[in-house]
Amino acid sequence: MIEKNLGGFVIAATGLAAEARIAERAAGVHAVVGGGDAERLASELRKSIAKGGLAIISFGIAGGLQSSLRPGACLVGRRVLTDHLVFDADAAWVARIGALVPDITEADIAGVMAPVANRQQKAALYADTRAAVADMESGTVARIAAEYGLPFAVVRVVADAAGRDLPPAALIELNRDGTPNIRAVLTSLLAQPTQLPALAGVGLDAGRAMRRLLRCHRSLGARLGFTDLDQLVFDVA
Repeated sequence: MIEKNLGGFVIAATGLAAEARIAERAAGVHAVVGGGDAERLASELRKSIAKGGLAIISFGIAGGLQSSLRPGACLVGRRVLTDHLVFDADAAWVARIGALVPDITEADIAGVMAPVANRQQKAALYADTRAAVADMESGTVARIAAEYGLPFAVVRVVADAAGRDLPPAALIELNRDGTPNIRAVLTSLLAQPTQLPALAGVGLDAGRAMRRLLRCHRSLGARLGFTDLDQLVFDVA
């Protein structure tokens, strides 16, 4: 049966619990947290779609690939590049985000399955894709959106610049709920205390990125800038 849905909500896909808390401050948004696990994120997205989610936004911080981008730079994705596949974001939504958020840059986003840990890996990925940033949720968002025929968008803020190497403690897997595994981080620091200055630098840059993400959220408003829910026609199983 074909129906016109006048309700529904936007799904915000995040890796971190802190990103989800920011996203859900906007009316009409339900956030799902992948915690760095693509399979878990895909499952949560499908559950949210079944409950009435009608559009998906990949929302959070990202690793910089383009050398000119500094921590705190905000980007809206026009395309997601993953596994040699290209997914186009919803053009109207991208334009709306660009109009609402000051100093935002439109760019391509690389969807990756693991953190891009050092400057050599970042340079190689940039050379291969010319994407401005990389994150671990946008590829899953693009794939699930295409599977269900839903519009998607990406808003990402640079946390670690292209020239920054991430120390081992910054690469430890998150807890399932998207919170940091503090015990494992402390264990890594005890085993290798020389990484503390680098980890502190990562933390400062991530804090700057999260503050910018909050400002982006405020600029986007309800449904994180998506305004076409009333016109969306979709198949109901």
